[in-house]
Amino acid sequence: MTPLPLDGVRVIDFTQVMLGPCCTQVLADYGADVIKIEKEKIGDLSRWSLGSDPDGLKNPVFSSLNRNKKSLALNLKLDEARARVLELIDSADVVVNNFRPGVMERMGFGYEDLKKRNPRLIFAVGTGFGLEGPYQHKGGQDVLAQAMSGVMARKADNTHPTAIYATTLCDYSAGMHLVQGILLALLQRDKTGQGQQVAVSLYSSMIAMQMQEAAVRMMRGKELNWAAFPLTGVFETTDRPIAMVGAFKPNPLQDICNALEIEDLSQNPRYADFDSQAAHRPELQKIFRDRFAQDSAAHWIERLEGVDILCSLVKSLEEALEDEQTIVNNLILEAGRTDAGPVRLIGSPIDMSAAPVTVRIHPPELGQHNDELLSDVAPLAAAGAK
Repeated sequence: MTPLPLDGVRVIDFTQVMLGPCCTQVLADYGADVIKIEKEKIGDLSRWSLGSDPDGLKNPVFSSLNRNKKSLALNLKLDEARARVLELIDSADVVVNNFRPGVMERMGFGYEDLKKRNPRLIFAVGTGFGLEGPYQHKGGQDVLAQAMSGVMARKADNTHPTAIYATTLCDYSAGMHLVQGILLALLQRDKTGQGQQVAVSLYSSMIAMQMQEAAVRMMRGKELNWAAFPLTGVFETTDRPIAMVGAFKPNPLQDICNALEIEDLSQNPRYADFDSQAAHRPELQKIFRDRFAQDSAAHWIERLEGVDILCSLVKSLEEALEDEQTIVNNLILEAGRTDAGPVRLIGSPIDMSAAPVTVRIHPPELGQHNDELLSDVAPLAAAGAK
């Protein structure tokens, strides 16, 4: 079989919830030997995300983030358990955690200690706000990162209430930045022979996500809001909403008016160019809303696509999962069955022709791999989560 990109890379994974596990799942998907260190009897907090679930501690939230990993459940308050983990770290390439600063040090797994034992080690850390600074010990969480980074305050219309974004974009973004940092460190180690610490935070990832808006604010003192562009919006039709983006064309307003079968508003001085359209956005948006409300989504999508205006149905997640494009893109992975039914997970958005992602290890039971990983230390195996 063709080797996977990260075959031979061993990762000791202390992470839980989402930021860390979505990072280490990418590493595991592409061949890394990921050993997930969990607290005995409790495990990763995401094992409890759904409360009572037919699959117990292998609920869908946990399973979505932890395929292709081995679970080692230990009581890290025991000296012998910590000693065994240190043995694993001595032969590891990467250690990953997403605890608050200081937690790993208190357990005896801080970077300064570990690099003395293993100078080639890459020590990867995901935090809420960073390893230093006024918020370093503040609890990090997706909603807080949205709020404190400026993301939550940004909206298409200031009349809309400030609200939490319903998907954990901060955790996922920071997790993917952590993957990038680990891969870059592995490449640099090939050149220098030395490991290093790699750190990301929810906060930094969200600031970085706003790089365009931030540059315009810092350099021009202006607000850049892609969602508030005058010819862009979400509009109700007679049956369901559609999204429209009126951009990337010489005169998109003329084409929109053609599709909507109304007068060419681009000939009106009030709407003649982008600045004037932006100044009169509420008027334009009302004209669009009134017209879209007169026919079906399918009708308007056909009309808009006929003049090459970007548009789409606003779909539910259920619809998106059943969409043929999702299937063609190999985004659904089957990971066996449980008593509750089939285990179906989202695959990798990265399509590598020579390294397709498969489920080599089903999402593990808590401590499932204790015997395998601790077979040479019999007394410690009894101290695990069996």
